[in-house]
Amino acid sequence: MLAHLGYGSRSDLKKAVKNGLIEVNGIRVKDSGMQVDPEQDEITVSGEKIVYREFVYLLLNKPQGVVSATEDNRDRTVVDLLSEAYAPFDVFPVGRLDKDTEGLLLLTNDGKLAHNLLSPRKHVSKTYYAKVEGAVGENDKQAFEAGVELDDGYVTMPAQLRVLTCDIIVDPPRSEIELTIQEGKFHQVKRMFQAVGKRVVYLKRISMGPLQLDPALGLGEYRELTREELELLQGKPSHDSGPGVDDDLHK
Repeated sequence: MLAHLGYGSRSDLKKAVKNGLIEVNGIRVKDSGMQVDPEQDEITVSGEKIVYREFVYLLLNKPQGVVSATEDNRDRTVVDLLSEAYAPFDVFPVGRLDKDTEGLLLLTNDGKLAHNLLSPRKHVSKTYYAKVEGAVGENDKQAFEAGVELDDGYVTMPAQLRVLTCDIIVDPPRSEIELTIQEGKFHQVKRMFQAVGKRVVYLKRISMGPLQLDPALGLGEYRELTREELELLQGKPSHDSGPGVDDDLHK
């Protein structure tokens, strides 16, 4: 358990046991292979009480230039942004954002939750803010609501387009929009605008299902989900809006 939580290798922990640094329910451990119940037993290392967690859930404000992967031979990954404290949990990004896309990305080691959020049958909404080269208007809203045909012939599900600003004085015109989709095809937002003759020049994801990007997080910063956020993602009624573990760390 302690190795899984990152308190050292098995050999390190054997030395800690030998030096009397580990206690279970107030009694010094003599065998590093001792069986414990993390839910019932009180475990301390050098006097520090250990809180066991099987899963962690991190909300990251992904910056540009970082890839949504656990490892990459050329570029920094979103996992590289995390503290070493999370290394033992083997977290992975839930879905992906393009290398040049910013914004909300969930990282976890909870495979079941990740599957539910990514399953096409669940129709989890994802909302993006974008700056677009071109005058986005009512015709585009109607096209997106009907579904547009991408360059490979795929017709998208209906999407909700909201135009925030449209500046037709400049050349070329520029628009700011919010787009909500319920699928995640490769480069989908960019390709949808390409299908209506426009080009996305900046893209940021601002929500995924009930989870909103925290405005307090700068680019590259992250925090653990609050209990309320996690319960909303899991589809549970929320009774507690208190913070999760280490909410204010790792910013």
